[in-house]
Amino acid sequence: MKTRISLLAASAGLIALGACTDQYGQTTAPSRTQQGALAGAVVGGLIGAGESKQNAVKGAILGAGVGAVGGAILDQQERALKQQLNNPNIQVVNRGNHLAVIMPETTLFAVDSAAVGAQGQNDLYTIARNLNQYPNSTIQVIGHTDPTGSQAYNMDLSQRRARSVAGILTAGGVATSRVTTTGHGAGQPVASNDTAAGRAQNRRVEILIFPSS
Repeated sequence: MKTRISLLAASAGLIALGACTDQYGQTTAPSRTQQGALAGAVVGGLIGAGESKQNAVKGAILGAGVGAVGGAILDQQERALKQQLNNPNIQVVNRGNHLAVIMPETTLFAVDSAAVGAQGQNDLYTIARNLNQYPNSTIQVIGHTDPTGSQAYNMDLSQRRARSVAGILTAGGVATSRVTTTGHGAGQPVASNDTAAGRAQNRRVEILIFPSS
């Protein structure tokens, strides 16, 4: 019964947030802030379900508030990053629960190198300043390659590139406790490896920013 109450509370949030209409009566998608509120309501309601009906409802309401605040901050940070970065090759993508800063190989590295070039360093120091302005987050730096070469070589290169990027972020003042690194080699392509353009897209570093409060 408790779980049912919590799910009803979360469903109420879904209806309230998902059924928005514009001035012409057309259904519109929920904003990032609304998505955050919905996610918070679901989590809060489920946590409260383990205690009582009253706590389930309170948990959903409190979770919605926390989620909405987190979504609004993420929106603000996304806008700030896009304004601060002066490089059209860098993508800043809001994925709802985190930001992804996607930096192609050409922005950061020479071929087969893990040494960040001058322009890439400037961009990373800009990102570091933004991360310091929004300190309540954790950062995952992930390296990716195309499949040219051996799997072992690509994995090692992706890991070294992720560490190089993370090193510049921490040199820019980002606390090391906030940053983790990993390399996926060629295991997570975003484009076809059958073309040169596709392989170029796959050679990248992603900086994922997850709000922690």
